Amino acid sequence: KGGATLRLCACVLHSSVFIIANVYSGLDTLSTDSKVLNGIIKYNMRKNLDLDQEGCYLQAGKMECLEECGFNATAKTIFIIHGWTMSGMFESWMQKLVSAVMQREQEANVVVVDWISMAQQLYPDAVNHTRNVGFDIATMLNWLQDEKQLPLENVHLIGYSLGAHVAGYAGTYVRGTIGRITGLDPAGPMFEGVEEHKRLSPDDADFVDVLHTYTREALGVSIGIQQPIGDVDIYPNGGDVQPGCALGDVLAVATNFMEVMKCEHERAVHLFVDSLMNKDHMSFAFQCTGPDRFKKGICLSCRKNRCNNIGYNARKMRKKRNSKMYLKTRADTPFGGYHYQMKMHVFNKKQADNADPTFYVKLYGAHDDTTNIYVDVHDDTVGLNLTNTFLVFTEDDIGDLLKIQLSWEGDSDSWSSVWKNIKKSFWAWNTKPPKPVLEVRRIRVKAGETQQKLTFCAQDPSKTEISPGESITFVKCRDGWEVKPRKRYEKMFSLSE
Repeated sequence: KGGATLRLCACVLHSSVFIIANVYSGLDTLSTDSKVLNGIIKYNMRKNLDLDQEGCYLQAGKMECLEECGFNATAKTIFIIHGWTMSGMFESWMQKLVSAVMQREQEANVVVVDWISMAQQLYPDAVNHTRNVGFDIATMLNWLQDEKQLPLENVHLIGYSLGAHVAGYAGTYVRGTIGRITGLDPAGPMFEGVEEHKRLSPDDADFVDVLHTYTREALGVSIGIQQPIGDVDIYPNGGDVQPGCALGDVLAVATNFMEVMKCEHERAVHLFVDSLMNKDHMSFAFQCTGPDRFKKGICLSCRKNRCNNIGYNARKMRKKRNSKMYLKTRADTPFGGYHYQMKMHVFNKKQADNADPTFYVKLYGAHDDTTNIYVDVHDDTVGLNLTNTFLVFTEDDIGDLLKIQLSWEGDSDSWSSVWKNIKKSFWAWNTKPPKPVLEVRRIRVKAGETQQKLTFCAQDPSKTEISPGESITFVKCRDGWEVKPRKRYEKMFSLSE
């Protein structure tokens, strides 16, 4: 830790990466001699969507490289920064991300920051290099400011895993303020809970947005960082199990457990790619204090900047830091779906004190209908003589909601219902318990994507009671809850950036 500098001749740089690893003794050590890193960190400016085709390399201090690469200082400049790697090669996600960025921003300077020789080491060693790589990126950006008057507000750094923290260091050391940094599931180990200057933080750019897709803890460590570290921190599916990444889903196409972890960690990249490619079907995230409240359907408001697009289309928000946002997604692209908050008061009419109903709803829309969707009140049991709020998520756009069917699962419709019935029979001394009766008179609905509010009343006013194996149909009615429908909210958001 003394700020020691290792001086090497340029001709032996590539063979000396492991020597350098031993000299860097921690995150507080910073090599400021550009000759140490020159050549190890490459800036591959892409002119071709195919990464197998050699790009053009930028080198600080070499104006001829700028001319050869056709660097346009008035266009957007997007740096893509990988993280820790075991293979020593670019992973498959890099090809998809580079291609999507180039297709969306055809005039931009798209630069892949290649620090693989330093990232392909033991994880703690790779972590110890992040500051040095960030400093090198800052040196490149400072040179571009000097030589080409590059406006930093047009610079966007996109970092995956360890690369997110590299981007943070670049933002710390650059002269001025970078326009935007996007962290794609920033790495957790050795960064969780540390001081802001040792990880990605809101101070590193004018706008810092973060996608968290693997915040589940194992052995006291989470692969992706759990804490909010940006201006906007978005947790798809609560940052927990990602649809399509369950053990059975992944092992059906892969053969090892590492693929399960990779699926969830890498999902942040694929959500970002999706946001670049599917701008007509954007995913919304909603501000909430935590995943449990979101799963209850409480947080679907867009008032006062409480909702935002995710990924590339995220909007800068002028408000307090660390705005935590949540959404549910589909298992595959396009990942965006549709969120509905539903409220229904369940009256206990007869013999239902211990009913423990299992409810399903089926939504009928102008374009399509859903299958039966389980009503997850997220408190394990439906509250009787209480208003229950729950979240319903549909993968497809069913159009204007016209009708809702509420069903109470019968005693023999599933193993869980069979087991519930057995337990009730046992406690009733093996006599068949009387048929419970509940009543639901109306269901109130708020659509997250349109912010439309509607009320649905029983289609047959005399049929508001329900027992196991029965259903009630609700149709639109008026009771002062309605709000005029709007077009999908993202139409109101500026996509000019």
